[in-house]
Amino acid sequence: MPPQKGVRGPTRSPLPEAALAAARAAIDGETPRRDRLIEYLHRLQDAHGALFADHLAALAEAMKLARAEVFEVATFYHHFDVVGEGQTPPPALTVRVCDSLTCAMHGGVELAQALAGRLGAGVRVQRVPCVGRCDCAPVAVVGQNPVVKADEDTVAAVVASGERTEPPPVIVDFDAYRAAGGYRLFEAVREGARSGEEIITALEAASLRGLGGAGFPSARKWRSVMAQPAPRNMAVNIDEGEPGTFKDRHYLGSDPHRFIEGMLIAARVVGIAAIWIYIRDEYPALRHMLHAELDKVRAAWPDLPPIEVRRGAGAYVCGEESGMIESIEGKRGMPRLRPPYVAEVGVFGRPTLVHNPETLWWVRNIVEYSLEGKDWLDGRGRNGRKGLRSFSVSGRVALPGVVVTDAGITLRQLIDEHCGGMLPGHELYGYFPGGASGGILPASLADVPLDFDTLAPYGCFIGSAAIVVFSQYDKARLLAENAMHFFAHESCGQCTPCRVGTDKAARLMAAPKWDAGLLDELGQAMMDASICGLGQAAPNPMRSVLRFFPHEVGAPVTTEKEGAQ
Repeated sequence: MPPQKGVRGPTRSPLPEAALAAARAAIDGETPRRDRLIEYLHRLQDAHGALFADHLAALAEAMKLARAEVFEVATFYHHFDVVGEGQTPPPALTVRVCDSLTCAMHGGVELAQALAGRLGAGVRVQRVPCVGRCDCAPVAVVGQNPVVKADEDTVAAVVASGERTEPPPVIVDFDAYRAAGGYRLFEAVREGARSGEEIITALEAASLRGLGGAGFPSARKWRSVMAQPAPRNMAVNIDEGEPGTFKDRHYLGSDPHRFIEGMLIAARVVGIAAIWIYIRDEYPALRHMLHAELDKVRAAWPDLPPIEVRRGAGAYVCGEESGMIESIEGKRGMPRLRPPYVAEVGVFGRPTLVHNPETLWWVRNIVEYSLEGKDWLDGRGRNGRKGLRSFSVSGRVALPGVVVTDAGITLRQLIDEHCGGMLPGHELYGYFPGGASGGILPASLADVPLDFDTLAPYGCFIGSAAIVVFSQYDKARLLAENAMHFFAHESCGQCTPCRVGTDKAARLMAAPKWDAGLLDELGQAMMDASICGLGQAAPNPMRSVLRFFPHEVGAPVTTEKEGAQ
């Protein structure tokens, strides 16, 4: 049949009514918004178990988008299962088993293999990156229900029980928080009893820095955004996907309103018009809790700027602030080139204040002490450093968890004073001071202060302060390989040095003897030319092994002293 006159290309068959109805249900009566595409995709997958081709086409039609535009977003994120025409959908239940650093050390890979054989064809078992519960390794997630310190029997029992959702966290809720003096500082700022300058001056005096990894001075960030023309936006990054990191889950799962109050104070001082909270998909109970508690906050102060909670979809790269902003806007989470910086051009092209939750969590404490004429950090800090630091500690220690203690504490002091020492029979061999991307240090450097700027001479950084401790029963090379496979899996693919470099490095690192010269050259190219921190930091564990553990990979032993080059 010849094409109709005036029509370019082949005509499409009408979509089934069931697909159109699925798209309408996903939009849920809203006026369709391009920036909410990922939210609609989540609703489709939650309702139907996967993203089917005709459902995606119907969603594109309802949103007046090209089908390719919807498809490219859906296929970018790991948690979306796109089923093409004629393809078999995944089983109704997926069990995700973490195989990142700490879980791998505690048998996560072997657990996944055993479960795949035991649970049968009706259950899909996936090996997945860090799920943010490294203190309870190994972890398996049944549907959306995490099983901590998991073994075959406990996971099989949860699968059989039908329990698919995570229990709600036990928190200090809105009423309890207010009864204990919460939100008084916010109300003082809101009513003009406390000026924005007082707040910022207190943060400057406390030297509060961004605690998501970059360590940028918070007061300077507030001032830089304030200097930009209105309207200004704000984005909170709760996408802590760095293997070894779980402190944001700890704070939000216990005292969330301390974070929310800090967020509202920042918004008031900086003059924020709208707020987006971006939370990783692996924290479903926290997401539901935030929705409920924010409703109470809005009821108390109806004139607050709009606050939206956005659900991530499994992409580590969205922990990078501009990648997160792209995702908030309903796009693939590909980091942006700089300049311009997000403080100038952020969410929807407006100046944007970006923080992680822990940074905002400390605002109330810092300011209240300052207004009383006290220095809340007085006497806190060691080895020439000042202040407090939150450490996510996991691995071969007796008591893993979040430790809040002096900035500048050493790894040896941290283990002995706060983690109950090493596990019985284990001796310290090495550690990651800043998660998978922060590099690796040997036991001989366990007395280096752990803080911003102290680890650079050793080719490492503290980042989000995710401390992963390993012993004589572990191999640094295997942990570095694990980290590089993670980076290769999570690369967004936008830039060649990262996309090709991480994959090439992972394959080279599988050799019994490493080609030190080639790996070093490859790592330098990735660090120099990658667009964002993922590619720039990915070589750190590999280079650490060549520097501090050369005997494991047959590399030449350097004659330099362990320390600054």
